[in-house]
Amino acid sequence: MVKSLRVTPSARYPATFLNAPLLLPANVTYNQRFFGLARGKTRLARSMILRYFMSDEAETGSAGAPDHRGHSGGSGGDGSPFQTRAAFVKNWDWQSVVRINRGTCERGGAQHGFSSEASAACATEWEAQRQRVVTLGETLDFLKRCHRQAPFLFFNGNTFAAIGRELGRALFSDLPATRNREVTSAIAHYIAGVLDREAMVEIVEGMCGNANLQPGDRVKSLRGSSRGVIKRVLEDGRLVWQVDGSHTELTASPDTLLKENAP
Repeated sequence: MVKSLRVTPSARYPATFLNAPLLLPANVTYNQRFFGLARGKTRLARSMILRYFMSDEAETGSAGAPDHRGHSGGSGGDGSPFQTRAAFVKNWDWQSVVRINRGTCERGGAQHGFSSEASAACATEWEAQRQRVVTLGETLDFLKRCHRQAPFLFFNGNTFAAIGRELGRALFSDLPATRNREVTSAIAHYIAGVLDREAMVEIVEGMCGNANLQPGDRVKSLRGSSRGVIKRVLEDGRLVWQVDGSHTELTASPDTLLKENAP
């Protein structure tokens, strides 16, 4: 019997979370019979794996994934969330995917059905993928590939994007709510083909970054619609910043701004 562990970060992700005690030793098997091999080289990676499986093992959930087989599973080094490794779709069989599409079709007023050419092949590939330990990036690529195979008559993008959204919501649950929404939205839009991979990776890794914003730092809004400079930090931690081309100073929570890298 697997002993239940609980993650209780004392402050918001990622400052204390990245520095929290290791939840799994490096390259160790955790409940391999049910979850498959869960591996991670960083505290973030191993904590993500454990938190995800402990919260979702009894649920019928979903997983998300970008498309290109040539990708190495993400961007950045070992600290990137895209390098986290696990059997991310192990808990969901093909019938779970079918139920998601059926519900989506009902809500959209469309006929639920299968593509005679792609459905069987996609189902076979899905069941094989459930047994594989891969990176989060590879999992997202897989979901996008399933969307492009179009195993259903309608709402293929919505179906696999919904799975990616739920996976992102669980994996990044320690992020502030605003950032969690941006992460899950970026993942879903990537799977649906609305957002390219590079942009999706930049958004997700940016939202997970531990930005210690200081006066003089260049920042942008979460969606990148506004850019400017931090003017000062208030006693309560909020930031006063000035938007480019304006003399008006705005006050914002650090969770709503992203640090811009120097050109």
